[in-house]
Amino acid sequence: MPRLDIIQVDAFTTTRYGGNPCAVVFDADDLSSEDMQKIAQEMNLSETAFVLKSEQADVRARYFTPSEEIPLAGHPTISTIYALIRSGRMGMSGAEATIRLQLEAGIINVDVKRDDEGLLIIMSQLPPKFMTKHSPEDVAPAFSLSPNDILPDAPPQTVSTGTPQLMIPLKSLESLKKAQLDIAAYADLRERCDFFSPHLFVVQGLTERGATFARHFGLPPDTIEDPFTGSATGGMSAYLWHHGLIKKKSFIAEQGHWMGRPGEAQVEVVTDEEEITTVKVAGRAVEIFQGKINTP
Repeated sequence: MPRLDIIQVDAFTTTRYGGNPCAVVFDADDLSSEDMQKIAQEMNLSETAFVLKSEQADVRARYFTPSEEIPLAGHPTISTIYALIRSGRMGMSGAEATIRLQLEAGIINVDVKRDDEGLLIIMSQLPPKFMTKHSPEDVAPAFSLSPNDILPDAPPQTVSTGTPQLMIPLKSLESLKKAQLDIAAYADLRERCDFFSPHLFVVQGLTERGATFARHFGLPPDTIEDPFTGSATGGMSAYLWHHGLIKKKSFIAEQGHWMGRPGEAQVEVVTDEEEITTVKVAGRAVEIFQGKINTP
């Protein structure tokens, strides 16, 4: 039975057991999609990353939740690049490097900067697509909220910077804190709509550093709540700029504090005139363990 190297990493944090954990499995070229899905189920994390060779980019990765593959995700990207450099599989000749990463959603650039705090990993997400707008009356019950909890004149909307996610701006931290997934109502909403997962947020930080604070939900066997969601942070930032809800293109996004896993990302909305060309989502990471995993 082949055994593959694995590193577990906490992303969007500089503190162990903060941020969002991700298992990174190396040399996964001989694994089938079914094998990857079984390993992701076994890891039982928000996502597990599988590193493969690429003929189109510097490296390829596939990301799986416990239930399905996801075309682009943030914390597995931060974790994968960190793990490749940490393990010596990918070198840096200087203080900065740019890595072309092939994902199911397409090829993205990931910039890496080495400073006194370690590695800062910056993913440039795909240009945003602004998709279906949803009524507050249709969306709110899935999260045990009322339509009045949703920010006025800011409709919930599916936005994709590589993975379609439902953006739900709320009025207050109080509304965000009381959100609770109604599994039956949410499963029905997701079945009818065009998104992978929902991102609920407010335009204020939980700490003085933050400009936004968010929560992100999922259906079992996936995690009910995600500690930090980098892809949705990109979609949220594009949504906020597109709808004129934030004045600064660069800010700190916070998530996970109420779960005991505080995380933050440095965000930059990049525009060409008024069109958003990319959202850069940057984070740090720490290693939790290295080991071997038996393949299915």
